[in-house]
Amino acid sequence: MERVRAHLRIHGRVQGVGFRWGMQREARKLGVSGWVRNLPDGTVEAVVEGDEERVEALIGWAHQGSALARVTRVEVKWEEPEGLEGFRVTG
Repeated sequence: MERVRAHLRIHGRVQGVGFRWGMQREARKLGVSGWVRNLPDGTVEAVVEGDEERVEALIGWAHQGSALARVTRVEVKWEEPEGLEGFRVTG
């Protein structure tokens, strides 16, 4: 499968509800790489790389998020993969 990279911006009630840690868990389960962080405006930003099908699965997860999250919108921009390894929570 082709390796792809998606840059996400997640809107809604996504901070302080375990969203980043849930995304890390899901990313590791799916075997995709990247990072996720909170932004000052209350959104969450993530970059995800891996097989297209697995990245699409994580994007699908992001539309729902963790149990306490209330996602209202997910922006996705496709970029060239950079070869990220592992998945980490930052900021």
